[in-house]
Amino acid sequence: MKRFLLLILLSALSVGGYAQSTKLQVGAERMELLLPLLEGKRVALMVNQSSLVGATGTHLVDTLLSRGVKVVRLFVPEHGLRGKVDAGKAVKSEIDEKTQLPVVSLYGQRRRPTPEMLEDIDLLLFDLQDVGTRFYTYISSMHYLMEACAEEGKTFVVCDRPNPNDFVDGPILQPDCRSFVGVDPLPIAHGLTVGELALMIDGERWLRGGRSCRLKVIPLVGWSHGEPYELPVRPSPNLPNSQAIALYPSLCLFEATIMSVGRGTDKPFQALGHPNAGFGQLVFTPRVKVGEDSNPRHKGKPCYGIDYLEKGLPKGQISLAPLVDLYRKAESLGLQLINQRQLFDLLAGTKTLRSQLASGLSEAEIRASWEADLEAYRRLRAKYLLYEDAR
Repeated sequence: MKRFLLLILLSALSVGGYAQSTKLQVGAERMELLLPLLEGKRVALMVNQSSLVGATGTHLVDTLLSRGVKVVRLFVPEHGLRGKVDAGKAVKSEIDEKTQLPVVSLYGQRRRPTPEMLEDIDLLLFDLQDVGTRFYTYISSMHYLMEACAEEGKTFVVCDRPNPNDFVDGPILQPDCRSFVGVDPLPIAHGLTVGELALMIDGERWLRGGRSCRLKVIPLVGWSHGEPYELPVRPSPNLPNSQAIALYPSLCLFEATIMSVGRGTDKPFQALGHPNAGFGQLVFTPRVKVGEDSNPRHKGKPCYGIDYLEKGLPKGQISLAPLVDLYRKAESLGLQLINQRQLFDLLAGTKTLRSQLASGLSEAEIRASWEADLEAYRRLRAKYLLYEDAR
């Protein structure tokens, strides 16, 4: 109850700040709320290249060290501290050259911290930019960190940031498809900030053993649900711009297919292609791009397909049109679109979508099958919103 009252208080401060100024401030910039929580504490941070503070883009680690905060170690997610490690590649633990702080990878041999890693800290601070999708692994890391803090009696603080894909859509994760690309029973697009999601995870007792953690959220100021937000830095190597981020919820499922999603080109998650010329008029050749992808699918081969920047997809929803259309196109070319069935099911969060495609259902029929579950989820989501949602 005390934790929840604190969150209400912080939310009220956020609303008051918004009335005074429409300038957006992310949680990590609200030092008047953050520093009192850190004073005299031994702190660990979960950060990456998106953990920036202010117009100058100072990293949160540097900001806190300059304020005298005792930072003990840094945890890092997929893609590492600088956001330069390929998707799915293990991230190494190391010593940060600039700060000489130990950097502990939570995307390698382990996905969650050990009790020993938390023994010498009082508080763990999470500040990562999410893109609003269940299969984006930063929120999976947040879940495991919350579990570890709950089990070790440590405080967990989330510095909130806007959701650039702020809508609710897609199938709800089913228990038999739970994995690191889908930990909690969310739709593909969950429509929450990371702070609100942390509240939901804790409030619904989704942590292991039904535990609750000592959770505090530092809310952002100057943003409401439904408002656009353009990220100041790419959140991961292959989401280089707002167009890729907007298309990502609809095109990520193609990671489990025979198609290139544009990795190794200047249009990752903005185009789809395959070496078979029957897939479309666009031609691109995936190549190694240092810091983005060292082994892109169909490397060195001309791929033919579709440019979704030109074609466009409906905004504010997951579009199944590319999936339905290319599933049929592959069949007509004597090919099977989905060549990694298990991965496809894990990304979709359900085995039903694959069977629906095989059965020839239309996009409208598939979307209709989601609606009852999504309506129940929307009611659940409403309990945890920290920001106005006028839609």
